[in-house]
Amino acid sequence: MSELEKLDAGKPYYFLDDEVAARKANAAKLCQEFNEIPATQPEKQTEKIKQIFGKTGERVSVQATFNCDNGKNISVGEDFLSNYNLTILDIAPVKMGHNVMIGPNVDIYTVNHPLDAKARRHYMAQGFPVTIGNDVWIGGKVSIMPGVTIGSNVVIAAGAVVTKDVPDNSLIGGVPAKIIRELPPIEE
Repeated sequence: MSELEKLDAGKPYYFLDDEVAARKANAAKLCQEFNEIPATQPEKQTEKIKQIFGKTGERVSVQATFNCDNGKNISVGEDFLSNYNLTILDIAPVKMGHNVMIGPNVDIYTVNHPLDAKARRHYMAQGFPVTIGNDVWIGGKVSIMPGVTIGSNVVIAAGAVVTKDVPDNSLIGGVPAKIIRELPPIEE
């Protein structure tokens, strides 16, 4: 099994492998192209972000700067909005539902490194998917850790570090993030 196949299968992989590095370099190139598009050309920004992401709804708005590790592992629903300086390390899939709003300086990570120092010396990593439901507002400077699932109708307070799954209808905040209170369910 190649290192890229291990990565895609969710197994530990050698992150300096040529194929793995090439995938990341391609994503970096596409992100650089996106980040160089003037803010006065939102149609071109949208066209480029749809080229980078694996799947999007029709209405997508991402502000520069944006950075990712793959791009094709990112899936967003309808009415996706992100503010400045979003980083998504999408070694593993990142799936977001409809009506997701992301504040500035947010980081979403799917890649993790071993606790064992010997394994880190051998440049090992492993990906864990992140899933975000519908109607989620992620405040500025939030960090979402590998393997987390965030339910629907969730608000994440600015500066939170999300290390565990979040149930539907929740306001969370803090380091590590905890439930502050329950939110009323969405009435359609």
